[in-house]
Amino acid sequence: MNSARFSALRELVLMRWRVFYREPGTMFWTFGLPVVLSIALGLAFQNKEPEAVPAAVQDGPRAEHVQQVLVKNHELIVKKLPAAEAHEALRTGKVHVIVIPGETADAKVTYRFDPTRPDSRLARLLVDDTLQRGEGRPDTVPTAKQHVTEPGSRYIDFLIPGLVGMGLMSSGLWGIGFALAEMRTRKLLKRLVATPMRKSDFMLSFLIVRAGLLVIELPPLLVFSYLVFKVGVAGSVLTLLLVALLGALVFAGMGLLFASRSENPQIVSGLINVATFPMYLCSGVFFSTARFPDWTQPFVKFLPLTALIDGLRAVMIDGAGFAQITSPLIVLVIWGFLCFAGTLKLFRWR
Repeated sequence: MNSARFSALRELVLMRWRVFYREPGTMFWTFGLPVVLSIALGLAFQNKEPEAVPAAVQDGPRAEHVQQVLVKNHELIVKKLPAAEAHEALRTGKVHVIVIPGETADAKVTYRFDPTRPDSRLARLLVDDTLQRGEGRPDTVPTAKQHVTEPGSRYIDFLIPGLVGMGLMSSGLWGIGFALAEMRTRKLLKRLVATPMRKSDFMLSFLIVRAGLLVIELPPLLVFSYLVFKVGVAGSVLTLLLVALLGALVFAGMGLLFASRSENPQIVSGLINVATFPMYLCSGVFFSTARFPDWTQPFVKFLPLTALIDGLRAVMIDGAGFAQITSPLIVLVIWGFLCFAGTLKLFRWR
């Protein structure tokens, strides 16, 4: 790169940087929103003592006796209800299981519960164990309890990498795609056509600024997460930064691609919403992608946000190195190549 081309690129980078920090709204969406989300969700899903399991005993001849046996377990909240009220409470989730006692002591006890609800299945097991023990069933195998609350197994440990990935996606798509479309609307791109500047250098200035912003965008959220929620990085911080950098560049390239032909910011906004909405739902930001059916997994895993979050989560929670996150890195590289090649092919100044 000759000196004239380097000087032009430097001026483009400085211009993009000044545009960024002179926009208070952009500063908030880049730095403030991830922290606000982590505070709200961290407080909502922080670890706390498990709540007692609500159960109902259907009113009948032996209901009083069964209720007295069950209330001895402090992990249960047991109500005696008429049949109609008990069934309504189960339908609305106010109780997780209904115990229907038999007419006599040796008659069968029936559990009414929803097997598709995990809390209902666990309630049935807890109620059955309490009732069997209360009626004299001996434990044939001695057991002991060991409570474990290790960092890395909490929901906030799962959530923070997802928020980091979501923030990188939003910053890349909205910060670059929207800005480029606005430049076209204000006829700024049309003026740049008269200069000897290369199209590739113009695109490169966006990517350089995006990479520079990552250095000041990522540490505040990681430091905040560590100080407030004790969420650390089990693996190498350098590996984490490189994965985040690759993800940031991929979404920056996607933002450039969406704005390469768009006439105004409204069109870019629509394209970004179409692209991001499925990823918000399917890429594992708030819950595991394993909840989706097996036949959807190849599609889910090929989403760029899924690959980014999987890589970040593996480094932060499992302490993985590059060898363990090869698959998500390959997916990101493929998306990056497709976006940049598409941008260079489709971009137009006017």
